[in-house]
This record gives sequence, C-alpha cells and structure tokens, in this order.
Amino acid sequence: MKTKAMIFAAGLGTRLYPLTQDRPKALVEIHGKTLLETVIRRITDAGIHEIVVNVHHFSGLVKEFLSTHTFEADILVSDETQFLLDTAGGLKFAEPLLHDADHILLHNVDILSDLDLKKMIDSHIDSHAWATLAVRERETSRYLLFEKATMRLCGWKNVKSGEIRQILPMKEELALGFSGIHVVKREILDLIPAGQKLSMTPLYLDLAQDHTINGYMHPEGQWMDVGKYEDVKKLMGDF
Repeated sequence: MKTKAMIFAAGLGTRLYPLTQDRPKALVEIHGKTLLETVIRRITDAGIHEIVVNVHHFSGLVKEFLSTHTFEADILVSDETQFLLDTAGGLKFAEPLLHDADHILLHNVDILSDLDLKKMIDSHIDSHAWATLAVRERETSRYLLFEKATMRLCGWKNVKSGEIRQILPMKEELALGFSGIHVVKREILDLIPAGQKLSMTPLYLDLAQDHTINGYMHPEGQWMDVGKYEDVKKLMGDF
C-alpha cells in the first residue's frame, strides 16, 4: 500500500491579514517555524515521503521556500496560480502527481495538532472506507453529523443559518467538528469533476449515500486551527 500526502496551501489567507500582506498563509511563522514546514515534518514523521503542495497566493515564495529547504521527502508543487480551485478541485487538479498512490493523506496547512497520523492512516486502510475524516467534539458553526454507533457520515448542519443536510438516517446523531485532516482512497479522484472549484465537504456529502465516509475521533491531545489572525495571537502574543 502506497500512501502519499497533499498539503492544501493555496488559500488567500485573508483571515490572517496583516500577516499575509507580503507572504502566503503557508509561510506565516509560529515560534520561528513556518506552518508549511511544521506540517511537512509532521507528515514525514508519520512515514510519508512523497508530498504534493498546492500553491496560488504568493506561489513564487512557496516554491522558493521549498527549493531552499531540505526535507525527508520528495515534494512536488501543484501550481494553481492561474485559478484557485478550493480543496476538492485542487485535489483533482493534482491527480497527475498522485495517480500512483493507493491512499492520500490530506492536511490543511493552517492546522496544528499532535494527532497520530500513522494510526489514523492505518485505521482508514483497515476500514476500507472511501474517506476518513479526523473529527472531535468542539464548538463550531458547521458540524458534520455521524451515526454514533458506526461513525459513518450522515449529514451536515450550519448552526448560524439553521441549514441541515441529512444524507442517511441516524439512530443516534453525533455532531462533530472537522479537524482539517483526512485520508482518502485514490479512487475518489475519479469521482471529482475536473476543472471545477469545489470544496471537500460538499463532495463528501454527495458521496456519502453510496460510499462509506467515516469519522475518526481524536478527543485527546492538542489541535488548533490557526487560519485567523486572532488564533495566531493566542499562540504568539500581540505582534
């Protein structure tokens, strides 16, 4: 079984402004280390040494960073400079770089955690699910809904708007926050339309009725989304 990884690093980083005034989100530093470097090292520590990084905003700076730093991995760039495709669209765009993988670990560049990635990947492979999403109990405006007994994805709800999308019936609902880390079978690439801007969440919901999409609980340990300026200030203090 061959597992590759893809780091979603193409976002505009508007929520991190002014830190992203002269650099992409991926190169924002936390305690002297860029977010991109932190995620790359987390992935290589899990035993994955082939990584794709997608780029858009300040793409040249990311390419320069990767060319001037050494990692225990072969790192390829999926260049979305011309058109930002979001997560599912970006994954499909990177298909030529991922075609020989059996499974793909997907990791947002602005997620910091100590989640055991290898254990999660092994769980995904053993389950034969099409996708496995890291989730935990936390406060958020948008929840993924799972059947508690099976941890199968059954729906989604937006607390602010009241919108609910239920795909499958649930005996006991479990509403959880998505952690921005997931593992997919390579075959899921065949189910993503090419050339479209598309997020992973609606893709998973579209697929959930006919394909097993599971949640992977990681209730213990550290996890933080540092995609907003206020979140970085919590870690670093006032700039």
